[in-house]
Amino acid sequence: MQMHPVKLYPSKALLKREDQLAWKIAGVAADKVAVERAVQEMIINRIIDNASVAIAAINRRPVVSARAMALGHPRKGGATVFGMPAGKRFSPEWAAWANGTAVRELDMHDTFLAADYSHPGDNIPPILAVAQTMEKSGRDLIRGLATGYEIQIDLVRAICLHEHKVDHIAHLCPSAAAGIGTLLGLKQEAIYQAVQQALHVSISFRQSRKGEISSWKAFAPAHAGKLAVEAADRAMRGEGAPSPIYEGEDSVIGWVLSGRTVADREGRAAAYEPVYYEVPLPGAGEPKRAILDSYTKEHSAEYQSQALIDLAFRMREQIEDMEAIEKIIIHTSHHTHYVIGTGANDPQKMDPKASRETLDHSIMYIFAVALQDGRWHHVDSYAPKRAARADTVRLWHKIETTEDPEWTRRYHSRDPNELSFGGRVEILFKDGTRLVDELGVANAHPNGAKPFGRADYINKFRILTEGIITTREANRFLEVVQDLPRLKAGELGELGVALPAGTLLEGKPGIF
Repeated sequence: MQMHPVKLYPSKALLKREDQLAWKIAGVAADKVAVERAVQEMIINRIIDNASVAIAAINRRPVVSARAMALGHPRKGGATVFGMPAGKRFSPEWAAWANGTAVRELDMHDTFLAADYSHPGDNIPPILAVAQTMEKSGRDLIRGLATGYEIQIDLVRAICLHEHKVDHIAHLCPSAAAGIGTLLGLKQEAIYQAVQQALHVSISFRQSRKGEISSWKAFAPAHAGKLAVEAADRAMRGEGAPSPIYEGEDSVIGWVLSGRTVADREGRAAAYEPVYYEVPLPGAGEPKRAILDSYTKEHSAEYQSQALIDLAFRMREQIEDMEAIEKIIIHTSHHTHYVIGTGANDPQKMDPKASRETLDHSIMYIFAVALQDGRWHHVDSYAPKRAARADTVRLWHKIETTEDPEWTRRYHSRDPNELSFGGRVEILFKDGTRLVDELGVANAHPNGAKPFGRADYINKFRILTEGIITTREANRFLEVVQDLPRLKAGELGELGVALPAGTLLEGKPGIF
C-alpha cells in the first residue's frame, strides 16, 4: 500500500491531476490487476450475505416504498430487483435504489470501522445493477466489487467524516463509482470524473443517525448507490465534474472537513494547513484485498453492539435474578459511547416507543434485551411489545456507558490482533456484589470465537429467508452465486432472488 497525502490547495496552485486523490483512486480502479482467490471467495460470501438481509426485509415499509419507486422505471435488459421475477428488469439506478434499501434496512450486513464507519456491502447493489444492465460476466463483477470494497475501506481508514457530522455515504458514493468504472473497463479519465461527481453530490449529514432516527437510515446508502450510477453514466458521456473535489480551495476538505483553521474560515487568515489526511491505496499491480479486513454481522444491530450482545449472552448465565441488578456500566470506546451509548445524549435511546431504527442505535436497549433473552432476533427483539415490557424498561434504564481511553485506543489500533469493538461490562447488584466481564470482538469476527465462513453465510441466508422464498429458489440462488466466476456475459440476472407470486406487498402511490 502507498500513502497519499491529501490537503487543501489555493486555486492559484493549479494542482496537477496526477497529485489529486480522485485521480489516484481512478488509477487504482483502472488497474487491471488480478483478483486473488481469497478475495473472490469473500465477494461471493458478501453477495450471499446481502441477499440474506434483503429478503428478510423484503416486505418492511421502507423496502416496499423503494421497490415501488423502482417498479415505475421498467427497462428491457435492465437490472433485477429483489423479490421480483428474473424476467422483470428495471433501470439500473432505480434497481440500485430498491436493492440498496433492502440490503440496508435490517442493519445486518458487513461492516468496516476505522477513522470512520462503513458498510462496504452497500457497494454491491449499484455495481451489480450496472453489471446486469451492461451484460457483464461474473469475473467482471468480481473485479468491480473488489475495487468498490478497496476504495471505500481505504477512505474509511484515513478520513473521518463523523467528527464533522457528515454521513459515511460520502465515502460510499465515490467507491461505488470507482467500482462501476472497473466493472466497465473505463479509462482513468472517465473514472476520475465519475469519482469527483459522486463525492460532490453525496455530502449529507449525520442527523439521519441521531435523535428520532427514521427510515432514511436505510435509504441513505441506496441513494449514494443511485447517485454513483448516474455519475458514471455522465462521465461515460464525456461530462466533467468539480475539480479538484478533495483538495480544491472551496472543496469538501476545505469547507466540510478539516482543511481550514477556524481563523481561516472566519476570514482572519490566509494560511492553509499542512497535510490533514494520508490515504492508503494499492500501488500499481498490487492486488485489491481490503474486503478481507471487513466483517459481517451475526446479529441485526449496529456493529458496535455485536461483541456486547455476545458478552450479554455469556454474562446472563451467571445471573439468577435480573431484578437484583442495581446498575450496569459499559466501559467502551469513544465511538460506541457517543454514537449508540448514553454519551449521545439522545433521550430517544431510552424511549420504549422509539422506532426500530433508534432502538438499533441504543446499546442500552440492546444489552438489556440480550441479557434477558439470551438470543437476538431481527424482528422479535425490536417488536414494540418487547420494547415496552416493564421489566425490560426497568433494566434498560439502569444501563449507562462511559468512554474508556484504552478501549478507544484499541478501537483505532492498526494492529489487527488488537483491534477491538467491544467493551468491559460491570454489573452492580443491590447486595453490593458485582459481575465484571469483557469481550473485544464479536464471535463472528475473523478474530472471534466463531469466525464466519462460507457455511455460516449460507446458514444465515437459509435462516433469514426461510418461509419467505421457496426452498427451490434458495437452492437455485446458492448454487448460482457460488459459481459466480464461471457466469458468462449476460447471465448475472440469475443473481436475483424471487418471492412466490402474490407475496410481495405493494407500496403506497407516489409520483413514480
